[in-house]
Amino acid sequence: MNVNKDLNYAFTLSRKWLWLFGIWPDPDIPLSEFRRPSIRFIIVTCTVFLYVSAPQMMNVIRAWGDVSRMVENFASANFSFLAACKLVVTWYHGETLRPLVASIMSDWMTSTNNWERNTMLKIARRGRSLSFRCCMAAVGTIIFYLSFHLIRFFKTIHQPRRHLVYRLENIQRSPIYEILYFIQLSGGTYSVLANYSVDSFVSILVLHVCAQLINLRTTLDNLVNELASKSISSSRFREGLIAIVVRHEHLIRNAKTIDGCYSSVLFVHVFAATFQMCFITFQVFTIITDTLKVPVVRVIFLSFYIALVLTNMYIYCYSAERLMTE
Repeated sequence: MNVNKDLNYAFTLSRKWLWLFGIWPDPDIPLSEFRRPSIRFIIVTCTVFLYVSAPQMMNVIRAWGDVSRMVENFASANFSFLAACKLVVTWYHGETLRPLVASIMSDWMTSTNNWERNTMLKIARRGRSLSFRCCMAAVGTIIFYLSFHLIRFFKTIHQPRRHLVYRLENIQRSPIYEILYFIQLSGGTYSVLANYSVDSFVSILVLHVCAQLINLRTTLDNLVNELASKSISSSRFREGLIAIVVRHEHLIRNAKTIDGCYSSVLFVHVFAATFQMCFITFQVFTIITDTLKVPVVRVIFLSFYIALVLTNMYIYCYSAERLMTE
């Protein structure tokens, strides 16, 4: 494997989406060029915030007193705002994250022993598995989200009064209505993909640190065994021990860097996801108790949406627990 294939294997689809959003911390790009916000980042972030999150927060205020509508609007505003926060934080800390990605590239390039590479591959497979599950939930959510709103769009296309995906003012004139409708659809899709890609990226960063800690522990065990069997001298043992200590401090710094970049996002994520599950539960409870006729597409969308929120929470919890264990 070359380094590019190794990175693609470790980061799976999250690398491609982060690049598409203009926030992939590529160490090969000149720093002067990297510091300038990408036009893709500006377009995606503004679309999510201005056409999804902001309209839904306005609709929460407009629907004051109608609990069902308030909950429905706040749920999507909450999710899209979280996506915008993750995009901004990843872009803002891009200069700090570049050395981490460069370190991962170096680890894949310099791993000479089969057992080191096997450990990295084993942990990378676990990260890919978690990322794949999250990806499936995201893809399912997007498919049924688009299906539900496109069906509604074509059903009401000739009606005198039509609603946007996320209601703004009473906009009916063509082609402004159609353009805004599809911009808002794009914003909702970006929200799902941004949450998925950033969460997968962070979990893979943490899991890579775990793999290196396992390799370091194995190296220490091998060094002690070699000293016990007198196959190396005491001076050679001290040199190896110094290298292990230096490497351990480097890995701890990497872990602290990840924590410094994403601890605030994780706090907001846990806080927002808790509210999100409460909102979704309330929506499902309302549908059941009021025996509302809800389209099958929307029911399936809610199922995938719940799976997405829970999977995103799980990959953070699993990565953090694995790091604490190692």
